[in-house]
Amino acid sequence: MRFLKWVFKCLAIFIGILLLILIVFSAYVYSVSDNIQPPKVADTSAFALKKQHVEGSLYTIGDNWIRKNEFGLYEMYVSGKPFERGVKNGKLSQQQIVDQEIAFTQQIKQMIPSPGYLKFLKYIVGFMNRDLPDHVTEEYKEEIYGISHAAADSFNWIGNNYARILNYHAAHDIGHALQNLMLVGCTSFGAWDSKTADGSMLLGRNFDFWVGDKFAEEKIVAFYNPDQGHKFMFVTWGGFTGVVSGMNDKGLTVTINAARSDIPFSACTPVSLVAREVLQYAGNIKEAIAIAKRRKMFVSESFLVGSAADHKAVIIEKTPKQLAIYDPNKDNIQCTNHYQSKEFETQKLNIEQKATSASVYRYQRLQELMQQNYPLTPQKVANILRDRRGLGNADIGEGNEKAVNQLIAHHSVIFQPDSLRMWVSTSPWQLGTYVCYDMRKVLAMHGLQRDTDISINNLNIAPDSFLYSGTYRDFLKFRKNKLALLAHQPVDTAEVVNSNPEFYDAYRIAGDYCMQKKWYVAAENYYEHALHLEIATVTERKAILNKIKACEKQKKNEE
Repeated sequence: MRFLKWVFKCLAIFIGILLLILIVFSAYVYSVSDNIQPPKVADTSAFALKKQHVEGSLYTIGDNWIRKNEFGLYEMYVSGKPFERGVKNGKLSQQQIVDQEIAFTQQIKQMIPSPGYLKFLKYIVGFMNRDLPDHVTEEYKEEIYGISHAAADSFNWIGNNYARILNYHAAHDIGHALQNLMLVGCTSFGAWDSKTADGSMLLGRNFDFWVGDKFAEEKIVAFYNPDQGHKFMFVTWGGFTGVVSGMNDKGLTVTINAARSDIPFSACTPVSLVAREVLQYAGNIKEAIAIAKRRKMFVSESFLVGSAADHKAVIIEKTPKQLAIYDPNKDNIQCTNHYQSKEFETQKLNIEQKATSASVYRYQRLQELMQQNYPLTPQKVANILRDRRGLGNADIGEGNEKAVNQLIAHHSVIFQPDSLRMWVSTSPWQLGTYVCYDMRKVLAMHGLQRDTDISINNLNIAPDSFLYSGTYRDFLKFRKNKLALLAHQPVDTAEVVNSNPEFYDAYRIAGDYCMQKKWYVAAENYYEHALHLEIATVTERKAILNKIKACEKQKKNEE
């Protein structure tokens, strides 16, 4: 009896200590998650700048401006010192900043409908990003602080304006690191010399990042003329000054591709801000590598860097602990979502990524397409970026992650660094017109007095003919049902499978809906059909097999 009392006493003490540690840790997480303070800016005279409406969609602040082109892309030119250009950016694109935050938070709420869990997630992300300001340069903190004054106060439940906009720059990193969600599964490639029609460099990339359709509606093609470093252009969205796809006035290009990462426990420099620093301060590959080496990141990433000065492209592969360079030493290069360097090829996470994800299959399809299309032209690069098929031109369904074109792209770009030209896709995804920009022309304008085209329209690439097909109309029916399932709304099971019959996910969607309705026989049949099609990842195949087991268990319980 005494022994039992002693055991219970020890257990009570242990539980008490555990609860105390939990309370102290929770208090710490709560305190640090809202502790990001803005930088101190000596000269805040930029606040007095006024935005002027000139005509049509054109607004200006001095020689800085924003307008919307006929294809739906916003075009913006910003110059000056860090805080000044941040304020100008914010004032010019304030509506886009507010709209973007609404779209982002609405999608997060749809994905995580529980208010309690959302609040918990807020503090976890805040805890993970508690040291974020220590890893962002003063220049970019001042610029982001300037932008943040245009953000809406109605989102203060997430954090103050500056803390929110700064944290959004790490959304890419958090998104693909937490449980390796891989919200970013991009494809990029390049060719030059004998592999292009005129010997010039050509690079293409799909930025396959999806957090709701609204998030991709207001893309901005931004032209930056900073007081220090190189002038550059990049594709972005309201409030985001990091770079995911861009080119500078030296013909240096940067795109990012997510790689498999461990779950981070503290913040370092966001990937997009490393890419931004490379774009702003590197004129060649050697300088780009030096900048990447200086910055510590908390996720793994591949940077495809093209350089007109070096007349080639390499991939900077970076983990939180190491950096390696993949240089194929030939006139073409490919990049999906796994590492290729000797240093990282046998890394445990990389082996898992290659074995379980869609990355290797998509890489092989990319190589196949490039081989079929040499010598490349901008039109042929667009054709590759728009390709929806599998290996050997197999029909693997519309929207399969194994395809180069997964029909989810936020944007797609084509670079021609030697001539400082950049093509940017228009909606939907990469199927609309690719608009051609000549960076030299835009940067030489010194302001915009009329709401007029700044693109090179005779070099635009026409929309994909797929847009006018019955297959595309069927895909929209499939997608309508997929989004309905995500929103917990009714799904037309017959329509979803008939509209995309070669896509395993159509049957997974139908099966999931039947499971919700407790129609276990029908659900199992749909799942079984999915197993006979090209499933994108090992994880998804295992999930479907587990759902079949769940159906069988439920059927037995009902007997």
